[in-house]
Amino acid sequence: MNTHTWRGKLESVCIPLAAILVSLLLFGVFCAAVGANPIAVYGAIYQAAFGRWQSFQNALIRAAPLMLSSLCTALPARLGLVIIGNEGAIVVGGLGAVAIALALSTNVPPLGSQIAMAVAGIVCGGAWIGIVGALRHYRGVNETISSLLMNYIAIALLNHLVGGLMRDPSSLNKPSSYPIPDVNLLGDLPGTRIHYGLIYGLIACAIAYFLIQRTTFGMAARIAGGNVRAAKLTGLPVGKLTLAICFLAGSCAGLAGMVEVAAVHGRANESLNANYGYSGILVAFIARNNPLAAILVAILLGGILTSGGILQRRLELPDATILVFQGIVFLVVLFSESLYGKLGVFQENFDGNDRIGLVGSTASDRGGNVAG
Repeated sequence: MNTHTWRGKLESVCIPLAAILVSLLLFGVFCAAVGANPIAVYGAIYQAAFGRWQSFQNALIRAAPLMLSSLCTALPARLGLVIIGNEGAIVVGGLGAVAIALALSTNVPPLGSQIAMAVAGIVCGGAWIGIVGALRHYRGVNETISSLLMNYIAIALLNHLVGGLMRDPSSLNKPSSYPIPDVNLLGDLPGTRIHYGLIYGLIACAIAYFLIQRTTFGMAARIAGGNVRAAKLTGLPVGKLTLAICFLAGSCAGLAGMVEVAAVHGRANESLNANYGYSGILVAFIARNNPLAAILVAILLGGILTSGGILQRRLELPDATILVFQGIVFLVVLFSESLYGKLGVFQENFDGNDRIGLVGSTASDRGGNVAG
């Protein structure tokens, strides 16, 4: 392993960890500014997320959709695309799953109905983000902007359907679809309160890692992500890669929507828009778009998201305080992106005896590259 390789791997671990630590420090400053003891806040978050087995189960329940949602950003990133339409794909996937469940009712065995719901969520979510990929490839529309706008369209579609065509007349205060038959709902893992959606998330992350890192398809995607022009010159089908990656990315988020309606809510309503999509973007950024690392980050962030209630009860902080922490992490992680590749240069500048000469040669090299 050469010097640049191990430095790159070291950066991919140290910089995200440092970003989280800096975020904790800044969040502590915020808590102190509003009159709360930062140490007490940290302790309450730990107790709510990981202090007891019951608490840890809550973290794992939240982690399941975060794992799946993160792949909606992580997979296209390998192709050089920045897609943030995770929330829309979750909503559309959940709607598709509910529609299939209501159409099948109890006429199909529970396992068959659950498989059909999963397929519906996968197809609907995949097609939703596939539209983003098609707009990017055929019309040159920026995928970040289009995927963001698709979120709002999906939420509007959710509100329209649960308030009209799919509405259960008995849902007065909170418009909702008709409930999914109980026999078709996802159950819990034996002896726990953790639903089977966690298994879906773990399997999806493992498959995504294998697909990107161990297959020719993944290699082609990485090559196209590194240099689209070179990929086209070598004959790689960049357009097909774009559409395929976007469909796979959306299908993961769509499956997260299916998990939410089949294991948590039991129907479609505004609770389906629970911001798991936006949190999934943060998971992908911290994990550096590595599906396996996303598992650990999703568990960590899932635990943090469960602690809003305990901060309100124990420390009389607003429930949304934890969202402030999430926002701080997001900003710090975005800033930390500018540090990748610079730590190695910093180290090189201080290696050897002639520091000035090294700095001068580096500057000369840069000048030559610009001139070239």
